[in-house]
Amino acid sequence: MNRFVQRLDKAKEVIDNADYIIIGAGAGLSTAAGIDYGFDRFSKYFQDFIDKYHFEDLYTSGFYPFETQEEKWAYWARHIQVNRYDVGKTALYQKLLNLVKDKDYFVLTTNVEHQFWINEFEDERIFATQGDYGLLQCSKACHDKLYDNEKQVSEWIEKTVDCKIPSDLVPKCPVCGADMETNLRKDNLFVEDEKWHEMKKNYAEFLGKIDEDENLVFLELGVGFNTPVIIRYPFEQMTYNNPNATLIRINKDYPQAIPENEDRTISFDEDISEIFDYWLSRV
Repeated sequence: MNRFVQRLDKAKEVIDNADYIIIGAGAGLSTAAGIDYGFDRFSKYFQDFIDKYHFEDLYTSGFYPFETQEEKWAYWARHIQVNRYDVGKTALYQKLLNLVKDKDYFVLTTNVEHQFWINEFEDERIFATQGDYGLLQCSKACHDKLYDNEKQVSEWIEKTVDCKIPSDLVPKCPVCGADMETNLRKDNLFVEDEKWHEMKKNYAEFLGKIDEDENLVFLELGVGFNTPVIIRYPFEQMTYNNPNATLIRINKDYPQAIPENEDRTISFDEDISEIFDYWLSRV
């Protein structure tokens, strides 16, 4: 038996015996699911923006300092549409759901494409810490209400001309009149609304009910070093502190365990879909 299969079997046994599973989902999971921010997918949907602004990929284009709100929202409407509203359910997220649906699980994610809800993970078991493409907030964070943007996004796309939306469609805060922003954590003006605090509370309560003598699995998926303090480092710390915890880390670029946790970390840099398929075939 090769070492890959040995690791797969060891991880599946740990999952089967788990009393609790905490999923930590980063950008690598969505990339593997087909929500790819590279140039090929970018050029399929954004060639006019590429020609005008010389963008190189879907990730760095999100940081472009547009000169006008009309240009900014023309771009972001399409960015949101192709990553949040057009994707629908994805096979990889469905496989993950099938893997954990009969377990006592919780999801901690930095992803903002709403995939866990779209794929019907239980709402009270999800904490999306970094926001959601489908929500708008006041750019000055003058109040903590968030606003669904699906209808606006559709209208912005329909009425975009030369990479601009009409000026009368530029979104303004209904309270203070400032420009609106997507609800994405990029500075200290990120709005944490009532739902965000509810998700945070649910996660804290989930952690609080785990006893030290119970088997806990941290299933870390596609989490690199963009924001390691949210998932990667806490998972390592909690694994170190809990003698009955196991960290399963799947990451093509950074699968390694820290030395202190090597005996309780199972690492994979192989294809995540192949790993899920193997686990699901071992009922």
